[in-house]
Amino acid sequence: MSLADLTGNINTLTLFTSQAHECSYLPHRLAVSLFADPNVKMSMAVYNYLVEYGFRRSGENVYAPSCPNCAECKPIRIPAATFVANRVQRRILKRNQGIQVTCMPAEFNNEHYELYQHYMSTRHAGSSMENPSKTSYMAFLSSAWSDTYFYEFRDNNNLVAITVADKLKHGLSAVYTFFDPKYHRLSPGSYAILWLIEEAYSLQLNWLYLGYWIEGCKKMQYKAQYQPAELFRNNQWTPF
Repeated sequence: MSLADLTGNINTLTLFTSQAHECSYLPHRLAVSLFADPNVKMSMAVYNYLVEYGFRRSGENVYAPSCPNCAECKPIRIPAATFVANRVQRRILKRNQGIQVTCMPAEFNNEHYELYQHYMSTRHAGSSMENPSKTSYMAFLSSAWSDTYFYEFRDNNNLVAITVADKLKHGLSAVYTFFDPKYHRLSPGSYAILWLIEEAYSLQLNWLYLGYWIEGCKKMQYKAQYQPAELFRNNQWTPF
C-alpha cells in the first residue's frame, strides 16, 4: 500500500503489514499493524500527514492498526479550543494547582529513567515492558527525526510524572506518560492529558491526539471522558 492509496497523492511511501500477533487489548483476537517503510527516512512533514490518517509513533516506527477482521481501534483527538472539563476533571485540576511543569528535550536523563523503571516494575510487572534497559527506554519514547519533548511534572521539586509528546503542525500527540505511583491521589495520568490540552491551546494548536480508543477495552475507556472528541472512522474525523 502507498500514500496514494490513502490520499491520491502522487508522492508515495510504501507501507508494510506486520505478521498477525496476539492483540494486546481485546482477548482472543489477532492484530495486524500497518508500518511506514522503516528503510525510508521519516520526516515531520510525512509524520504530520500520516497522523491525520490515524497513524501513531512508537520510537522510530510510524504505524496504524490494520486488522482484517476488526476495526475497533479508532484514533481519537481532542479539540483544544472547545474542550470542557467535567466535574471530576475540574477536581483533578484543582488538586494539581501546585504542580510545576517544565519542558525538557527528548534526551536521556537518569532521573527520568529511574522513574520509568519504577513505574514499569509496579504497573507492568511480569510484562515485556518490565526491566527496560536505557537503550530500550529511549528507543520507545524518542526518535531521531520527531519533534519530541519530555514534560516534567514536579511537586516541591519532587519528580511526580513525565509525559512525552510530539509537537505537530496542528497539534500535540501524546506518546506516553509514566509517574511515581505514590502520587496516585493526584491522578497524574489524567492531569497530564488535561495539561497537554491546555498546552496545545496555549500554543494555538488545534488538537491533542490521544492514540486509539477501543470501546470493548476497559483500560481505554478513560479516553472517552475527554469531551468533545473526534474519532477517525470511514477515512474521516467525525464527532465521538
